[in-house]
Amino acid sequence: MAGTTQGQPRPLPPGLDLLWGRRERGRRGPRPGLSPESIVDAAVRVADANGLEAVSMARVAAELGFTTMSLYRYVANKEELLQLMWNAATFGADQLVIEGDDWRSRLRNWAILQRNMMDQHPWVTHMPMAAPPVAPNSLHFVERGLGTLDDTGLPDFEKLRVLGLLSSFTLSEARMADDARRAAMAAAQAAEGAGTAPDMADGAPEPPQSFEGLLRELVDERTYPRLYRLAWSSEPDRQPPEQSEFEQFLLGIDLILDGVQALIDRTAGES
Repeated sequence: MAGTTQGQPRPLPPGLDLLWGRRERGRRGPRPGLSPESIVDAAVRVADANGLEAVSMARVAAELGFTTMSLYRYVANKEELLQLMWNAATFGADQLVIEGDDWRSRLRNWAILQRNMMDQHPWVTHMPMAAPPVAPNSLHFVERGLGTLDDTGLPDFEKLRVLGLLSSFTLSEARMADDARRAAMAAAQAAEGAGTAPDMADGAPEPPQSFEGLLRELVDERTYPRLYRLAWSSEPDRQPPEQSEFEQFLLGIDLILDGVQALIDRTAGES
């Protein structure tokens, strides 16, 4: 039997035991209106509104109108709370239907669903991740991802590597997008506090320079000839088209999927 030793369930780390229903109920009675679910919901509300750094046991307790000590009847500490929040962020993963006519379109939609979840809960991109998430909803999502690759002929371990690569890229892109959003908000708030309009008043923060704009300020042709050429290239046919951040994300996904297709072809040739 999976997850057992000689018929007995193996002990799980704190947090996972609660998520998988393996924790014994404490002796102290429950508090009316308080439960692990209500605590996690409150923590997610705090993180959605103010970021992951705003989440603490005291802040969540205040959100619910209880004392901090009351929460410890249900959640052992903040680290455990973060595990529960991660699982909550992927709520509904067990009901997902990944649409598409072939493996590529289905896997692309799987990656987009993951990105949409991170955009909805950007604090997820700042979560500590020492190991792959193994909460129930996380594993449901991985299971759906593996299903998109059923007809590729890839061995299971390669399918898991593909999902890991896509997830790492999606996480990185979503975090950079959130960092840029937060920086823009901070600049706008600073300008507002100074009583200036960012796009009109003298001394207001200027919009962030593009990568090419910064290169023009920093690189010289002798030391950085290739970067210099990139920064000062003026040929219209050599300039990339204007793209939104999400369009650039999709381009990256498509490049990864090109690599997956090459992997599929190589695996088929070897077999």
